[in-house]
Order: sequence, then C-alpha cells, then structure tokens
Amino acid sequence: MHLDALLLSRLQFAFTIAFHIIFPSFTIGLASFLAVLEGLWLATKNEAFKILYLFWIKIFAISFGMGVVTGVVMSYEIGTNWSVFSAAAAPVIGPLLAFEVLTAFFLEASFLGVMLFGWKKVGPRLHFTATALVAFGTAVSAFWIISANSWMQHPAGYVRLASGALRAVDWLAVIFSPTFPVRLLHMVLAAYLTTALVVGAASAWRLLKDPDEGESGLALKMAIGMFAIVAPLQLLAGDMSGKLALRYQPAKLAAIEAFWETRSGQAFHIVAWPDRDTASNRWEVSIPRLGSLITAGDANAEIKGLKAFAPQDRPPVFLVFWAFRVMVGLGVAMIGLGLWGGFRVWRGGLAGDRWFLRATVAMGPAGFVAVVAGWVVAEVGRQPWVIYGLLRTTDAVSPVTRGEVSVSLLAFMTIYAVIFGVGVLYILRLMGEGPLAPVAALGTVRPPGYALGAAPGDPPTGSGTRS
Repeated sequence: MHLDALLLSRLQFAFTIAFHIIFPSFTIGLASFLAVLEGLWLATKNEAFKILYLFWIKIFAISFGMGVVTGVVMSYEIGTNWSVFSAAAAPVIGPLLAFEVLTAFFLEASFLGVMLFGWKKVGPRLHFTATALVAFGTAVSAFWIISANSWMQHPAGYVRLASGALRAVDWLAVIFSPTFPVRLLHMVLAAYLTTALVVGAASAWRLLKDPDEGESGLALKMAIGMFAIVAPLQLLAGDMSGKLALRYQPAKLAAIEAFWETRSGQAFHIVAWPDRDTASNRWEVSIPRLGSLITAGDANAEIKGLKAFAPQDRPPVFLVFWAFRVMVGLGVAMIGLGLWGGFRVWRGGLAGDRWFLRATVAMGPAGFVAVVAGWVVAEVGRQPWVIYGLLRTTDAVSPVTRGEVSVSLLAFMTIYAVIFGVGVLYILRLMGEGPLAPVAALGTVRPPGYALGAAPGDPPTGSGTRS
C-alpha cells in the first residue's frame, strides 16, 4: 500500500466523517425523543416524562455541540484536500449545503437556546414548540445532506460545460435524485434506532443497579417500543436501497454480494473471503439462488458480476462485502432484541430479567457501528468515483503533498481523540448517574410513589408546573 497524497486524503476524510456521523445519527433521534417526552408530559402531567426530559436534554446538548465541532472541519477539508472536486461540483453541491444552513442550521440555532436554557423562562407550550422545531431542524439537516450525497451517488438534473464544471439545470431533479427518498428514509430510521439503543442501554444499566427506578423503567419500555417497530422497517428500507443499487450502481451491488461472474440464479454468500487480485472468492459459505432472490426479487434473475466491469472500475470488494454484513448482522440482532423486549414487557418482570438488561446494555453502541458500516458501504462502494460516472476520486484530489496531508491527518487524529474521548466519557458518566441526578439541581422533587412501569396515562403524581 503506497501512502501517497490521494490515499492519505481519503483516509483523512474517512476518519473525520466517521467521527462526525456518530453525533448527528444520535442527535436526530434524540431531539425527536425529547419532543415526545415533553409532549407526553404536557398531555399527561406525568412527572416521570419531565424528569426524563431534563436528564436527556443535557446529553443532547453535549452531543449536538460535538457534532457541530466535528462537522465544520469537513467543509474546510473539501476545499483543502479536494479542490478539483470543489471546482467542478460547487455550482451544484454548494447550494444544497447552503440550503441546509439557511433552513436547518438557522432553525436549530434560533430555538436551541430556548430549548436548553428557557425551561424556567418561557411558558410550557412555547418551550415545547422550541423543542419540536429543533427536532424538525435536525430532520431538515439530514434532508439536505442526504440530498447532496445522493446526487453524488447518482447525478441528475445537470449539464457539463466545456471547462468540465457542472451546472444544475433542474433543481428538483438535483434535490430529488432517484436514490434520495429511500436513502433519506434509511438514514432517519438509522438515527431513531441508534437513539433507541442508547436510551435502552442507559436505562437498562440503571435498572441493573436499581430495579425500582421507575423513570428508567419507563424509558426502557419506550426504547423497546421504538426498536421493536423501527428495526423491521429498517430491514425493508435496506432492501429497497439494495434494489436501487442494482439498478443505478450495479458494480456496488456486485461488491456488496461478492459476485464475480455474471449469471442467473446468483448464490447468496453468507460469508466469504473476496480476493480482488484473483477476481474470485477464496472460500465462501453460500445459499444457492438466494442472492438473485434478495437483490432482484427473482431467484432466476441474471445479476452482473464484477468481471463485467473493467478492473479500474471495481470497488474495493473485501471492505464493502464485510461492512455490509456487519450492518445487516447488527440489524438482525436489533430485531431480535426488540422481539425479546416486547415479550418481556408483555409477560411482565422486565426489570427482573437481568440477561435481557445485560444484552440491552451490550447493544448500546450497535447503532453507531451499523451507521458507520452503512456509510462505508455507500462511500467505498461508490469508488472509484467521487461523483458516480462523472469524476474519479483520483482526479478530484488537490495538488497537495504527502507530507502536508500526513501532518494534518495526525493533528486531526490527536485532537479528535481528545475531544471524542473526553466528551464520550462525560456523556457515559451522566448516563451512569441516571435520570434523577439533575432533579435536585433544578429544584424538582421526584414524584412520590412513582412505580416501575408507570404508564403514560397514569394520573399525575406532581403539580406539573414550572417555578
């Protein structure tokens, strides 16, 4: 492996975006969770929802801040490391990113302060409105980012000038490129799953220490409900995304499944060892004809193999193949956890099932791992193109030296390790303290007699007013 400026630039961008995506994938879901908690508190006056809101809003604030810090870097990095891409695509990509700032970022910035600091300064309904608008803003942000990335995956609505620069001629086609709707759904569901798993893990951890902590019991039930419903939906969204890849990016689909030969009735490789040098799998465990059935919906369908594409047009198969299986394997585990949790809620005694609680704690990071693995499939599977079919990654890099990129990469790794390490440790510490920790500091008394498993419709246990 030759560590030239191109490879180092790719590693640097992969490193920074992998760190960054962790936080938006959490805050998108957590903002909606906070809106649901505050809405339920206003509707029922059940103080447990208020206590959970005051607890999780602290974690949201830290995660949101870390997401902003890690995200700003990438804007500069596109200019410093990928100037040829910037020059060619800025007239199309630039407005999409500007739309995110003008809509999502301004919306979040306008109401985030009210959400974080206005609990005792504005009325309950106005505060809930601010929380709902911040949640909406995170979804709008995802809309524009996925739109820009989907256009790079399958460009539409553009013309190419003699200079090589790209110009948009149909903004609706640019924004709503063919793969965009399903990819947006896939990302938003991933964010909700990630949040549900974190909330479930933190709540299960507290119940392992104190089975009678009613607030954590309620939060765990809400989390179980979320990933019991969303995980199967995510499986369907992923299947739709795979069928779009077959249509618009057949080389990526072939890499995902490690198909080398073009044939009808492709086998599904459960596990394999793809070897790019020999254009074959060294070994594989497969199910005949299932590959065509899953990818095309027809067990006899003919699916192109990687040998149908020139060697320089084939994605890195090994990484794409295994990243996809990590993502799908974790998704199946999430479905299993949701079914297990639903059964425990139905049978009762959720806090007493310590095996389920331990499993829920262990699955806490699974959403983040699955999100990163999914982006590896999307971005590495698109190679060797930075804009699919239009601009190769090798032609998009800036005229920088290996030494310059090496210094910046090492600096990023050091700074991110400190920021990420300290931030995550602090978040874990807050989660470990549980939802009752911030109550005393805000002058709120835990509602007397609140029992594990209190339902949203139970009679109010406190006054429900703000001082």
